[in-house]
Amino acid sequence: MDAERRRREELAAFLRDRRARADRTALGLPDAPRGRLQGLRREEVATLAGLSVTWYTWLEQAREINPSRQVLEALGRLFGLRPVEMTYLLTLGGHGEISAPAAATVRAPERLRRLLESFAFPAFLLAADWTIIGWNIAYAHLYPRIESLDAEDRNLLWLLFTDQELRRLLPDWEQQSRRFVGEFRADARRWISAPREDGIVARVSAASPEFARIWQERDVEGFVSRERSFQHPLAGLMTYEQHGVAPSEFPDLELVLYVPITT
Repeated sequence: MDAERRRREELAAFLRDRRARADRTALGLPDAPRGRLQGLRREEVATLAGLSVTWYTWLEQAREINPSRQVLEALGRLFGLRPVEMTYLLTLGGHGEISAPAAATVRAPERLRRLLESFAFPAFLLAADWTIIGWNIAYAHLYPRIESLDAEDRNLLWLLFTDQELRRLLPDWEQQSRRFVGEFRADARRWISAPREDGIVARVSAASPEFARIWQERDVEGFVSRERSFQHPLAGLMTYEQHGVAPSEFPDLELVLYVPITT
């Protein structure tokens, strides 16, 4: 399946999901009839957003139509989308970047490798699909298995949901894993452009029913710098502030930095 078809299908699924989550009371509508799920009917969405029922139905059916930015923004406002969700909706609707990188980066560029090694705190480098393609000594001390993993398994999503050692490192694994999944979804081109048969989403879904369930919830989260805690087997509880930096020379890569929190 090509990226264009996948984009339309995800747009359709996202609209259905947000329609089901819509707050009828906040929109001034009566409660849903007994025995019926909350949320809105397609007819109600079309009326409130100023669309024809047929046009909106086609959107939810992933038909080959091109909604305008104004239509998508009207739907986003109706569903009460947060800014990161609105951006995601616009991207799925064809008003954002989906195209894949010209070539996948499989090894840290030499300049970025030297930058990583200059940090005294843990730091690693992510490719577009969240494969870890570089790390420094401090990160290897925090997570020693990184140096013995096969290259195809050095993917942050894969490790979060398949590596029990990494899970034991994270006392707040439930919260952080969901957050990471939402952040990965927010940048649609990271996964929509990847072939379904070998994309990281398909691979982790096949290995982890837990991930597959969270992915289907379709939560979207923007990246925020935040406090991260690790329960290291030797050093005990270690606390950092996580930052993400996109090198201007390599915009498809991301530096992840764990800066120690000092009091």
